[in-house]
Amino acid sequence: MIKNDDQIEIPLSKRKMTLLLIGALAFVAIGLLFMISPPEVNHTNRRAALFNPVFLLFIGSASVLFFGFCAVFFSIKLFDKKQGLIINQKGIIDNSSGLSLGLVLRSDIQKIEIITVNNQKFIMFILKKPQDYLNKITNQLKRKGMEINLKLYGAPISISANFLQTNAKDLYELLIEKWEEFKKEND
Repeated sequence: MIKNDDQIEIPLSKRKMTLLLIGALAFVAIGLLFMISPPEVNHTNRRAALFNPVFLLFIGSASVLFFGFCAVFFSIKLFDKKQGLIINQKGIIDNSSGLSLGLVLRSDIQKIEIITVNNQKFIMFILKKPQDYLNKITNQLKRKGMEINLKLYGAPISISANFLQTNAKDLYELLIEKWEEFKKEND
């Protein structure tokens, strides 16, 4: 973490990205194996339906597509020279995930919460006018992801510490501290 008078910069974690890339590539390899050479099973087994070649082809294809996309994303982020997260007087600039939006103005943040989904912690930004941020997004896939976040969690923008050189608890405390400072300065 780099702190100076103007801003705080939190780099992307190359170690975490490398581990995630290796994991994604392993799932791509397993998916390819299911597609090319599905395991043979004795059909007297009750679970034989799980080893149906068509089902395995579907699972393998889904694995290759999803984890292949993840592997491409992790590869790009692994060589990304930009900071993962920047906190400054204007707001928060996120460059850590596939749903990164760029600058979120401090004045637009109504509340910051931390939630847990499937043992993963996410920091959610409850915005005063979330539709303003959704309207800026031209990528339909990214927009859909943010709309789902808004519908399920009340916030279109979330940050995970999974790709940053920090943990969720410390990041949340830092964001709250800086947001509280901003509120005091502007009251």
